[in-house]
Amino acid sequence: MASYPVMVEFNNSEITVDKLIQKIREESARRKPILTGSLDELNVVSVNQTLAVNQIESLLHNADLKSQVRTEFPKKLNRFPFFLSQPLQKLALKLYSFLFKEQRAINFSLIEASRESLTLNRKLIHQVMTLQGQLKEMSAHLTETEKHLNEHLQALNERYIKNDSCIKNDLTQQKRLINLFLEEAQQRFPEPFSAEQRQRFVNEYPHQFDAFYVAFEEQFRGSREEVRDKLNVYLPLIENAKIGTPESPILDVGCGRGEWLELLRESGYSAQGIDINRVMLEQCHTRELEVSQGDAIAYLQHLPDSSLGAVTGFHIIEHLPFTVLMKLFDETMRVLQPSGLIIFETPNPRNLLVGSGDFYRDPTHVNPIHPDTIAYIAILKGFINAESYFFAEQDNRSQLLASSNVKFDNLESYLSISRDFALIGYKP
Repeated sequence: MASYPVMVEFNNSEITVDKLIQKIREESARRKPILTGSLDELNVVSVNQTLAVNQIESLLHNADLKSQVRTEFPKKLNRFPFFLSQPLQKLALKLYSFLFKEQRAINFSLIEASRESLTLNRKLIHQVMTLQGQLKEMSAHLTETEKHLNEHLQALNERYIKNDSCIKNDLTQQKRLINLFLEEAQQRFPEPFSAEQRQRFVNEYPHQFDAFYVAFEEQFRGSREEVRDKLNVYLPLIENAKIGTPESPILDVGCGRGEWLELLRESGYSAQGIDINRVMLEQCHTRELEVSQGDAIAYLQHLPDSSLGAVTGFHIIEHLPFTVLMKLFDETMRVLQPSGLIIFETPNPRNLLVGSGDFYRDPTHVNPIHPDTIAYIAILKGFINAESYFFAEQDNRSQLLASSNVKFDNLESYLSISRDFALIGYKP
């Protein structure tokens, strides 16, 4: 097939994925018009030949009747004034047969030749139709092969882009650490490093896996678009609480790649985020989102009382030790304005697959948090209307479903419940 040269080039280490995809598209564009035109011509030929055969058959049948020896006198000559007696009719028929004997022989030969031609035409039509069917099958197979190849190459291209981004980010972090070390070394040599300089190195240590975690999130949590779509369910809560203004801004702790901040900005709300992952913060900066680098608890401790309209955190509390989690609630209660809102989303251990294994896929997770436990903590810390909510699909839209309204009375309920849940509560 014509696609073989392309497949051979696929093993060439010097050719890039983008060039390979372009070659396939060019080859496909060159091949399709030829194949399509040929099939159309075959369809026309097949129809025309069928009509011609039917017409030839009709003429042959008529000619065959005319070439036979007459045994009866034409009926229209049995009427006056052409009426002839029986003896005269027989004599006229014999005379007619004798005079046109050679013509009948010629007619018979022509008819036989036409019959042979008709048989040959039928065979040709059958062969053309068979060829047409084979070409259609080849075209369908070629289209399907091209589709699978494009999908495979697209997947390779996406994986290449992800791996390339991870490597670049990791190299950037390593370069930063090396430069930091060289700068400190140049300042101190020949003296040894001071305690302050050694501490700077220690502070850099946690960031060595920043690039890895960005790639990990992309692989297992989903793309930015997927995460954004899921977060749309919380926008009505922000609207109903009348927050997100410059006087009552929203703080997103552990803002990550900034999907929630971006969604809030597009909806006209004032929001800012904080995170410790430098690679993720760089992604936020490229989108001109308002973010800061630092520890969430320390950041909250420096905020004045009643200064925020909401504190949100998506897939952050499962990363916190219990004592830090309790501090998060204490500081959140302090900085929220009256009627302020908290939203903390986390993996749902009541989902059997999440609780039994999927939660532990992330090596930075500390402990799964039960929906009843986190709601109870929120109530103890002074929040009102605090409850955990699962997610349910209705009319192709995600809806919040209060956990108190969900019954777990069979195995299916533990398998079908949402993989995440959200704690929602309000400051009195």
